[in-house]
Amino acid sequence: MGLFKYSRVDFLFICVGLLFLLLDIVLDIYAVVTFYQEKAYVSLGILVLLLLGSSFLVQAFSWLWYSDEGSERQTKVEKCLSRSQLALLHVLQLGIYFRHAGVVEISLCSSYSKIPDREGTAVFLNHDLSMLRLVETFSESSPQLVLMLTIILQSGELSPVTVLKALGSASAIAFSVTMYHRSLRSFLPYKEKQQMISSVVYFLWNLFLISSRLVALALFASVLPCFIFTHFFCSWMVLFFFVWRSKTDFMEDPSVEWLYQATVGLIWYFDWFNVVKGRTRNRTLLYHGYMLVDISLLCGLWCWKMITEPPYFEIPLLYAVITAVSVVAVYIFGLLFKIIYYKCYHPNLDKEELKGDATEKLPVGQGPTRSKTFSGDETDSSMPSLRVISDSYDIDIEVTDRSLPSPPAPDRKHVNKRMRKLAENFYS
Repeated sequence: MGLFKYSRVDFLFICVGLLFLLLDIVLDIYAVVTFYQEKAYVSLGILVLLLLGSSFLVQAFSWLWYSDEGSERQTKVEKCLSRSQLALLHVLQLGIYFRHAGVVEISLCSSYSKIPDREGTAVFLNHDLSMLRLVETFSESSPQLVLMLTIILQSGELSPVTVLKALGSASAIAFSVTMYHRSLRSFLPYKEKQQMISSVVYFLWNLFLISSRLVALALFASVLPCFIFTHFFCSWMVLFFFVWRSKTDFMEDPSVEWLYQATVGLIWYFDWFNVVKGRTRNRTLLYHGYMLVDISLLCGLWCWKMITEPPYFEIPLLYAVITAVSVVAVYIFGLLFKIIYYKCYHPNLDKEELKGDATEKLPVGQGPTRSKTFSGDETDSSMPSLRVISDSYDIDIEVTDRSLPSPPAPDRKHVNKRMRKLAENFYS
């Protein structure tokens, strides 16, 4: 199994991500206070519902991953609390910040210590954190941005809180998808050959696709606010059905796999997310075709309402048509960037080629030796050596002749099996 390397650039991304998290909290509080002062109770209720729902969802995933059988806490920050205290921390909605503290601790040690992190603990912890950020992005930041854009369209005024929150949400979305992509790249055997331009193109096609989707939803919600909830529920049910039919196996406990499937349905409402191994070209084409039709319908309904029943402010017909066509064009533009990424920068690898593989082949040309079994009988060691695999470690133990010198202790390397499954889905 290849050794995971944690660079100072990765540590910089962690610090910037933490700053964005703190900024998002401040803007959330400011938005709640502002809506309350302006007596915008409907917007306040929706915002609070989004904040609480996203927080409970993220904390649930975090706690389930800590509770997985064989899961082991790696940092001093994580080990300072007992299991019951850790559960209480998640109940108080503070588990994600606890994870951030652990990642910062091990990142500092890995980035500024001369001793390499041979166990890959920093990368292991960062994998879970990047996935939690992605869940938070599409359960909180994306819906919030739709809410803020809807308020701007309905009022026709640019207030400081709406502008700040929209910018903050857009930055969080862009940064989260970029961090998720960088986490997947850590499983590549030749990560250093993957230039930064690949992440830039990945960022751009996600930015265009997500922006077009969010603007289309905001346009529709500005003229038919009650129907946006019906649209979400019906779309989510269809998407959740297709995720369920894909038979995912992301969670360690099969009894809670439905939570992951429901979350993927939520992510699909805004952007594509690979959930199964192998080539998914047909699924991707079907998804983007569905999204393109849906965005066109949403923009068409908004344009029709602008013509027949102007809301609080009137938009000329030409401007309304240009706006609707531009939103659809941005989505098509994003699809072009996605094609460029897969044609020029996306490495197609087999499962065995990724780092963190659970099986390794014996070196070619290695001759058979004599070894002893536990009962003391000699056997031909051309058979595979005894291999012990735990949930968090990948360890080779070869039983050899006791008269020979003992081999050095094997390195224990953490492999995030959840993120590796996502890497298999993305790169295979």
